[in-house]
Amino acid sequence: MTDSSESRRYVSRGIAHVPMQAMPEVNVSFVLMRQFTMLAFTSAIEPLRVANQLAGRVLFRWHVYTQDGAPITCSNGIPLTPEGPLPAMAPPGYVMICGGVEPEAACTPALTDWARAQWRHGRTVGGICTGAYALARAGILDGRRFTLHWENIRSFAELFPTLTPVWQVYCVDERIMTCAGGVAAADLVLKLIDDHMGPALSQAVMDMCLMTRRRDAEDEQVTSLTSRLGSRNQHLLNAVNYLEQHLEEPFSIDGCAEHVGVSRRQIERLFRKNLGVTPLQYLAGLRLQHGRALLAETDMSVLDVAVACGYGSTTHFSKSFRARFGMSPHRFSHFRKTKAE
Repeated sequence: MTDSSESRRYVSRGIAHVPMQAMPEVNVSFVLMRQFTMLAFTSAIEPLRVANQLAGRVLFRWHVYTQDGAPITCSNGIPLTPEGPLPAMAPPGYVMICGGVEPEAACTPALTDWARAQWRHGRTVGGICTGAYALARAGILDGRRFTLHWENIRSFAELFPTLTPVWQVYCVDERIMTCAGGVAAADLVLKLIDDHMGPALSQAVMDMCLMTRRRDAEDEQVTSLTSRLGSRNQHLLNAVNYLEQHLEEPFSIDGCAEHVGVSRRQIERLFRKNLGVTPLQYLAGLRLQHGRALLAETDMSVLDVAVACGYGSTTHFSKSFRARFGMSPHRFSHFRKTKAE
């Protein structure tokens, strides 16, 4: 590639400018899993483009691969053509695996073996959105702090019981980098820009992307429980948190009340007044949503999903699932798998 063609690829023209001293260039290789999330991918790659544009020269180089080099369709149905198949060894620097919906089905042995090889040869390996599934299958998350999209955390935990993701926006643990996806990918890449090129350029990239602040790694992915429930009542917050942590266990309102430190009657009154449901009804909603996620993201049987969600029988689970989502869990699971093929 000539200097002029390289410049056209990596450096777009713009008005704003940030003077930069000579800095080592940084390579970022993106690997797209089947049905990857476009928002997460573009949120990661665009800050790199903007950084080059502001500097007026190549600071970051990016490469986009799929497993076999064939065009790939993202989760919104738009196809994207990569520059090629997975190379034997990615350029020195960062390897970011971009996941999306149905990540377990997209984690092929070839992809996970390749990710493990990159890690062993000194690359920093990352997961964007549900890319952490590939890192887990590659066996490189043991003992690491990592994250993935909140919607997938519970189903991930069922598949990988020895791994514990955190509910943070992003995590950096030595040569493992993960983020929750969506615009959190921009937060992670802005840190990368800050680390390599300094805070002045990082701030200028934020301004160009119309981002008012860069979230820290410790920031939570979703709005606080207080905001979600629309209540600051600490007893209610503690009770809901208790239910969320005990989905698989037999329901005990007395146990919940004891944990919160109030009477059973007070717990029931809090739920009806603030949420319009009983504690049992609220827990049922949590369990069914968890079951839906497991059916969508894993190959678990309906029986195993029912048990994981705290149901004593598949009959009760199936009846409740149909009432909530309009189809049986068997049909939902078959529909999801057929659609993915």
